[in-house]
Amino acid sequence: MLYDNTGLLLQRKTILSVQNIVCETLGTLEQMFRDDGFEIVKINAQSDHVPASSQGYDAIVILGGPMAVYDNLPYLQRQQDLIKDAIKNNTPVLGICLGSQLIAQAAGGRVYKGKKKEIGWQDVYVTPASSNDIFRGVTDKTIRVFQWHGDTYDLPANAKMLAYSDLYPQAFRIGSAVGIQFHLEVDRQLIESWIREYSTEISAERIEPESILPAPGNLEQLAARCRLVYNNFSKVLK
Repeated sequence: MLYDNTGLLLQRKTILSVQNIVCETLGTLEQMFRDDGFEIVKINAQSDHVPASSQGYDAIVILGGPMAVYDNLPYLQRQQDLIKDAIKNNTPVLGICLGSQLIAQAAGGRVYKGKKKEIGWQDVYVTPASSNDIFRGVTDKTIRVFQWHGDTYDLPANAKMLAYSDLYPQAFRIGSAVGIQFHLEVDRQLIESWIREYSTEISAERIEPESILPAPGNLEQLAARCRLVYNNFSKVLK
């Protein structure tokens, strides 16, 4: 329990974390939320009930997975219903990778297979609009991030582009929802687990596992940018 300086009980803010596969977690974001006193409710979208309403949650985080939005799986459709409700009720939503694709489609965009997969450490470019948004405090116009996706999206006209790569849109805002195609939340352990989990995919793409592992400094820079994004996302919840 949390109390203020007068001894009154404080209500804890609650985050709903929606996982689409066991190996894709909140990563480094989890400890950031916990350190700030947030309660995290975790659900596995494939086996647990996905609520249709955002009521009762102060924010929603929708994580990645290897499935495709256009496969119209029931649990992915339920997440889109939840996203629509959250945007309607101005509940903050952060979608990562698949989560960003679900936001794009729920808001009226189109998700489809990209012409080339982006896997590993790559550069993305932040837009001027992002400096007053989720990437506030990021001073570099180009940032090195970790990618693992094959699908991309066309955004609805009312979305604000926040980042892009040479190939695809990479981050956007629509109402209370922010979608980020790349992964700021990974650490070395998470990357190594994905190399094992998705070994067939990287073999088919003729990618050497060693090339995906972080070079010196990569994780430290990524963690610093994840912290900035977390601070910008969480400040509206505090």
